[in-house]
Amino acid sequence: MTAQQSSGAALSPPIRPLTARLFDLVVWGGVILLLLVSADAVGLRRAALLVTHSENMQTFLREFLRPDFSIWKTYVGMMWLTIEIALWGTALAILIAIPLGLLAARNVMPLWVQQPVRRLLDLLRSVPDLVLGTIFIVAVGPGPFTGVLALAINTGGVLAKLFSEAVEQIERGPVEGVRATGAAPMHEVVWGVMPQVAPLWTSYALYRFESSARAATVLGLIGAGGIGQTLIDSINGFEYSQTGAIVVVVVVAVTCIDLLSQIIRSRLI
Repeated sequence: MTAQQSSGAALSPPIRPLTARLFDLVVWGGVILLLLVSADAVGLRRAALLVTHSENMQTFLREFLRPDFSIWKTYVGMMWLTIEIALWGTALAILIAIPLGLLAARNVMPLWVQQPVRRLLDLLRSVPDLVLGTIFIVAVGPGPFTGVLALAINTGGVLAKLFSEAVEQIERGPVEGVRATGAAPMHEVVWGVMPQVAPLWTSYALYRFESSARAATVLGLIGAGGIGQTLIDSINGFEYSQTGAIVVVVVVAVTCIDLLSQIIRSRLI
């Protein structure tokens, strides 16, 4: 075999086993089949209304694209309240997620502890924010604190799962080193686990804060405080120019949060 042939053989892509290719075919074929079967259920045939009802959309867009900032101070104030709700909701979620994340990690806790905690996290993540908000409205009444509690529970479940997965990926060396000094299990976590996962945990928390800022806007629709209530009032009152202004304020705020999060995350790398 010549050197050129040897080089060509080395660069040839690996041939996947037939069973692997058949599995991929079954998976992607199943996805396509599911999309076709569910097309009628989700009402895709109504897509034609985007053209036939275009006049209604034009009327809405004419007002929406001329935002009315006459009371912009009110919008900014309500958006700031929304950010405060997201900030407190995320802070409480972190306090929930740290212990639950450690308890849900396979390499830290025994199976009889880890599995029940995992199921608890499944429950916390599966209940939508709006449902939690409705429950807390009944308990503490409408207002920003309801939004804080709803975000704390749902985001706490999400962060705890992410935190536990980060713990499961740590290097065992530092933990073994701390253990070799005769340290207690809590010291192993503090000095062997936490330094390894702290940057990743912080990054996850920042991502969830961005999501919470958007979720807090939606929670305002059910009376959980923030700019969401102002937004739904403008829509119900057909004040689409005000709706456009509120959306601009929300977009600017979320963009600023995203840029700030990027700066902080870049410092962690």
